[in-house]
Amino acid sequence: MSHRDPEVVAEVRRALDAYSRGDFEAAMRNVHPEIELVPAGGQQTLKGASRFRVWMEPDAFESQVIEPLDVRVAGNRVLIRTRTHIKGAGSGIEADFLGWGVWTYDETGLVTRVEIFLDHERAEALAAAGLSEEDARADT
Repeated sequence: MSHRDPEVVAEVRRALDAYSRGDFEAAMRNVHPEIELVPAGGQQTLKGASRFRVWMEPDAFESQVIEPLDVRVAGNRVLIRTRTHIKGAGSGIEADFLGWGVWTYDETGLVTRVEIFLDHERAEALAAAGLSEEDARADT
């Protein structure tokens, strides 16, 4: 990746903060027009910035807050360990869960792919980021 690691980590944190505040335009600042989103749970891949933008909008949730717990740059990919807090729009029910994200960047610094993994899919998230279990242990 052409950007220095601290800059990439800061950008990831800014984008997730914007998303959590509901500032989706700011969250989209470094998104490639042809971005691919691979949601968790085997859901269908979404392609294109407009579909990605619509996906961000809460539907069943009043709020969605993603807290990055760990951000690790691996080449042109970024592995993000997250805690997500959601609140149901109608029910008010709240839930917290852990997960993983892998963002892939192009040479200009735009995000071309976002993959989301459930907490138990750690090995898959590491593989998508191009990291091994040994890499992960070496960095802790």
